[in-house]
Amino acid sequence: MSRAAIFYTVHTKAAYGPGAFGHYPADQHGRMPGSPGYEYPEPEYDVEASRLAESRLSVMHRAPTMQDWGQNGEALSVPDFAHGRPDSTYQEFDVDESWMMRQQQNQLAGGLGRSKTRKVKLVQGSVLSIDYPVPSAIKNAVEPRYRSGPGSMEEEFTKMRYTAATCDPNDFTLRNGFNLRPKMYNRHTELLIAITYYNEDKVLLARTLHGTMQNIRDIVNLKRSKFWNKGGPAWQKIVVCLVFDGIDKVDKNVFDVLATVGIYQDGVLKKDVNGKETVAHIFEYTSQVSVTPDQQLVRPDPDKPHRNLPPVQFIFCLKQKNSKKINSHRWLFNAFGRILNPEVAILIDAGTKPGPRALLSLWEGFYNDRDLGGACGEIHVMLGKGGKMLLNPLVAVQNFEYKISNVLDKPLESAFGYVSVLPGAFSAYRFRAIMGRPLEQYFHGDHTLSKSLGKKGIDGMNIFKKNMFLAEDRILCFELVAKASQKWHLSYIKASKGETDVPEGAAEFIGQRRRWLNGSFAMSLYSLMHFGRMYGSGHNLIRLFFLHIQFVYNLVNVLFSWFSLAAFYLTTTIIMKLVGTPQVLSEYHGWPFGDTATPIVNVLIKYIYIAFLVLQFVLALGNRPKGAQYTYVLSFMVFGLIQLYLLVLTGYLVYRAFTGTPIEEQISFESGKAFFDSFFGGDTGVAGLIIIALFTIYGLNYIASFLYLDPWHMFHSFPQYLVLMSTYINILMVYAFNNWHDVSWGTKGSDTAEALPSAMIVKDEKGKEAVVEEIEQEQEDIDSKFEKVVWRALAPMSEMAEEKPEKKDVEDSYKSFRTGLVILWLLCNIVLIVVVTTDDFITLGVSKAADVRTPTYFRVLLYSTAVLSIVRFFGFLWFIGRTGIMCCIARR
Repeated sequence: MSRAAIFYTVHTKAAYGPGAFGHYPADQHGRMPGSPGYEYPEPEYDVEASRLAESRLSVMHRAPTMQDWGQNGEALSVPDFAHGRPDSTYQEFDVDESWMMRQQQNQLAGGLGRSKTRKVKLVQGSVLSIDYPVPSAIKNAVEPRYRSGPGSMEEEFTKMRYTAATCDPNDFTLRNGFNLRPKMYNRHTELLIAITYYNEDKVLLARTLHGTMQNIRDIVNLKRSKFWNKGGPAWQKIVVCLVFDGIDKVDKNVFDVLATVGIYQDGVLKKDVNGKETVAHIFEYTSQVSVTPDQQLVRPDPDKPHRNLPPVQFIFCLKQKNSKKINSHRWLFNAFGRILNPEVAILIDAGTKPGPRALLSLWEGFYNDRDLGGACGEIHVMLGKGGKMLLNPLVAVQNFEYKISNVLDKPLESAFGYVSVLPGAFSAYRFRAIMGRPLEQYFHGDHTLSKSLGKKGIDGMNIFKKNMFLAEDRILCFELVAKASQKWHLSYIKASKGETDVPEGAAEFIGQRRRWLNGSFAMSLYSLMHFGRMYGSGHNLIRLFFLHIQFVYNLVNVLFSWFSLAAFYLTTTIIMKLVGTPQVLSEYHGWPFGDTATPIVNVLIKYIYIAFLVLQFVLALGNRPKGAQYTYVLSFMVFGLIQLYLLVLTGYLVYRAFTGTPIEEQISFESGKAFFDSFFGGDTGVAGLIIIALFTIYGLNYIASFLYLDPWHMFHSFPQYLVLMSTYINILMVYAFNNWHDVSWGTKGSDTAEALPSAMIVKDEKGKEAVVEEIEQEQEDIDSKFEKVVWRALAPMSEMAEEKPEKKDVEDSYKSFRTGLVILWLLCNIVLIVVVTTDDFITLGVSKAADVRTPTYFRVLLYSTAVLSIVRFFGFLWFIGRTGIMCCIARR
C-alpha cells in the first residue's frame, strides 16, 4: 500500500476528490488520517527491501511527526512516514552518491514490472522535450478554480515538461525548435522573476522561493489594480525562473525541495542527446505547493482561499557545468527573456528573502515611471531571532554598512539618476531598456563566449577590464544610463525590502570583499573615464547637470579611497602624539597612563600597528583567507583594539579642547565675521573644527537615520563599526589590491553529469522521424517514489548528514609554513630597525640617542662580517689543499 502524499490533510482530500491525498481508511473509532489519535495501519511491504532502500535513500534518522502549523493563515503540515518503525541505524549518508543512483532509476523497469516504453518525437529532429506525469499529491493540490479557470491549461498542472538544451543560450530560439510554456499558451509575461543559485543549502533556497511565492500572492490578491486584473489572471503574467550554476556545486538536498514543489524529478536528466552534450536541463511546471525555510509544507486550504498561494509558473534551468553568474544571466535574458519578452525582470540571489509586497513595490516603480530603466530595493541583514547575530561584530558591521548605504548613499544617487550599483541579490531592470549595448557589454564577461568574441572577450581583456566584471551589476548600471539616444535612469525604491544573509567568518568576509572592492574600484575608474558617453544619451540638460555633480562627487570618493591607507595611519599616530606627549607650556600631561608610561605605550601601539599592517601584505600575497583564518581573526582583533584605544583618546581630546579653553574664548559672537573667522578659521582654538567633525561624522548619521524612521542600527551596530572601521582599509583593501590579479573565470567539468543517462535517437516504425525511447512509469510507482522525496525534503537540517569541514590541502600547509617564516623574518628586521633608528627608547632609560647607537651597530656589523669572511677564507684554503692532494694520489 502506497504511503505517498499523506502530507496533505484529509479535509483537503474531501474538497478536491477521492484519492487526492492518500489511501488510508478511517480507523476503528471512525477517526480520519491526520486527525488526533488516528492509528495508521501497518503498511504491507518487504521489510528487508525497505531497510535497504531507506539506508540508501533516506536522509533522516528520524521522520518528523505530523502536525499542523499556520502562519498568516496558511495551512501547513508535515508528513509522518515512520509508522512506528525504529530509528534508522544508518549513520553515514552520501547525498551526492544517492542522488546519482536515483538518476538511473528510470532507465530500469518499474518496481512492479509494469513500466512500458514510449517513443518521443524530437522537435525539428533535434530538440528533446518530454512531458512527465507529476505525483498525484502535487497535481491534486491545485484548486479547481485555477485548474478550470480562464486561460488555464490542464497539462501545466498534470505534466512536468523537460527540455534538454544542447545549445548556447543565444541559440535557444523558436526558430531552432525551443519553446516555453507561457509562450506556447500565448500568455503575456509582465514580470520575470529570476532566482540565481550556486551552492546554497535547501533552507536558503526555500527562504527565497517561499518568499517569492508569497509576493506573487500579494499581486494576485490585489483588488483595485488597473493592470493585474485585466487581460487574464494575474498569476499567468508572472514567471519564476530558477537558474542553477552547474550540477556539481548544487547541494543535492535542494533537488528534493524542488521535487516536492513539482518542478523537478529524479531520473529524467539526459547528459547528451545522441552524443551532443546537454548544456542546460530545463524543467517547467505550474505549482501551488511550497516549502518554508523550516521545512514545513504549504498547500491550499479550501476554507481560506484568499490566503492560499496562487499557481506559479516555474522554469527551472539546471546548467550542466559551472560557468559563472554572468552565463546564468545570459540564459535568463538571451534565452528565456527573448522568448517571453517580459516588461520587467527581477533578479534575486538564492538566500535573499523578499519582504511583504517587495516585488510588487519594485514593479510599481517601473509601472509609474516610463523612463525608469533599473531599480533596487533595500537589502537588510538577517539578524536572527531577537537579533542574536548582532553578537558577531562582523555581522553588526555589515548591518551598519548596509543600513547607512540605504539611508544616505542610495537616496543621493537616486537623486542624481545614476545608482552606481544595483545589487544583483535584489534588483530589477526593464527588459527593453537593457537590450542592445548594455547586455552586449555585460556579456563580454561570459567566458563561454571568449572564443567567439576574440579580443573583446574575457580572454582578450587586460587585468583592469577583467576586474570590472567582478562587479558585473555595476556594468549594467553605467551602460543603461549612458545608452545612446535614451534617457533611462536608475532609482532606489525604499518600500521594497529584502533580507539576506552575510558572511559570519573573517575568511568568507575577506573573500567576498576582494571581489567587491576590486570590481567597484575598476568600474568607478571606468565610469569616470567614459563619462563623455553621457553626452550621446538622451538625457535633458537638468539631468546632465546633476550627473556632472555626481561625477565630481565620485571622483573625490575615488581619491579618498586611494589615500585612505595613509590617512588611517596618520590619524592614529597624530592623535596618540597629541594626547600622549606632555606639553610643558600648556601644562597638558600624557594621558591616560601619565607622562612617562603613555609615550611608551603609544610607541608600542604604533609599531604593533605597522607590524600587523605589513603582515596583511604578507598574508595577501601568499595565502587564501581560509588557509590563514586564525591569523586574520587575530588581525581583526588587534586593529579593533587599536581603533578602540584611538576612540578613547579622541574623546579625551575633545573633552580637553572644550575644557582647557572656555568655549566663548574660542568662538566669538561679537559679529558675523568674527564668528565665521573664529569658528572656521581656528585662530583662537579648535572648538569649531571639532564641532564640525562631530556633527558631520556622527550627528548627520543619527539625524538621517531618525528621519528615515530606522535608527536602531545607530545604537546596536554603529559602535562595532567604529571599532572595526580601520579593518576595511588595513585588511580588506590591502587583501583586495594585493590580489588584483585574481580573476578566476575558468570552469570545471561536471563529474556528476557523467552519471546521467544519455538519450539515443532512433527511427520510428516507419523509419522516417527521429524519436527517443523512454520508459513510461505507472502513476503508482511515481507516487511511491515521491513519498521518499518529501521525506528527504522536509528533514530538518540538524538531523541530516552534517557537512564535512573543509580540510587544509597540502598547498595551504606549505603556504602557512612559508607565511610564518616570512612573518618571523619581517618582525625581526622591524625590531632591529626600531632599535637602531628610533629615539623613543630614551624614555626606557636608554641614554644613548640614535646618532650614537647607529655607528655602534655598524661597527658590530663590520666586525662580524670580517670574522665570517676570514672563517670562509680558511675554509676555502682547506678545500683547495685537499683537492690538490687528492688529485696527486688519485688512481687513474
